[in-house]
Amino acid sequence: MSLFDHLDELRSRLVKSALAILICTIVATIFTTEIIKLLIEPYGIELRTHGPTEGISTYFRVAFMTGFTIAVPFVFYHFLMFILPGLEKNEKKYIAMSLPAASLLFLTGVGFAWFIMIPAAIGFLSNWQPEIFVQEWQSREYIPFVTSMIFWIGVSFETPLVIFIMAKVGLVTPQFLIKQWRFAVVIIAIAAAIITPTVDPFNMGLVMLPLFVLYGISILLSYFA
Repeated sequence: MSLFDHLDELRSRLVKSALAILICTIVATIFTTEIIKLLIEPYGIELRTHGPTEGISTYFRVAFMTGFTIAVPFVFYHFLMFILPGLEKNEKKYIAMSLPAASLLFLTGVGFAWFIMIPAAIGFLSNWQPEIFVQEWQSREYIPFVTSMIFWIGVSFETPLVIFIMAKVGLVTPQFLIKQWRFAVVIIAIAAAIITPTVDPFNMGLVMLPLFVLYGISILLSYFA
């Protein structure tokens, strides 16, 4: 294929991915009210809004994040279909197997964030110096905080799969990953600091620990690749 043919296919894949996100977002609006109620459960009380449009903007933010999350397998599928023609037959087999693995890893990350990270973080934040601070959280701060944490931890759990694919196409090797472990520690610490909503080492450690485990799994998978 020529360069313009590749660009045309890339455009087609991007349009299809955007369409999948749009459709999933529209479907998600049907359940957004229940999803917002579920997101508020760890906090325990209703959220305050300041401004006439804050409630509706929060509503559609949750709808979009939910739709995007549902559409992740479709987006990943089109990414794989774009790179598939450049791979050999045995490589295509591993790539085809990676689609359900991508969905499973993302859902595992979402589950880790929801059942472990968020209760710990909200419990810490909502009970910080109660004799001094009265907690009355706003929707424009709470909802982005929760949804961002769920999404980015879900994305971070894709690391082993991404490195496996990179190893299959020859971009990285196990020896390279082991040799660069110091840089990996720095990157993991920075990523944990960005994802973690608090400045305390406990919550940051909750994020760093699975990221270290994922990096170790990535090295192991690169050997198989």
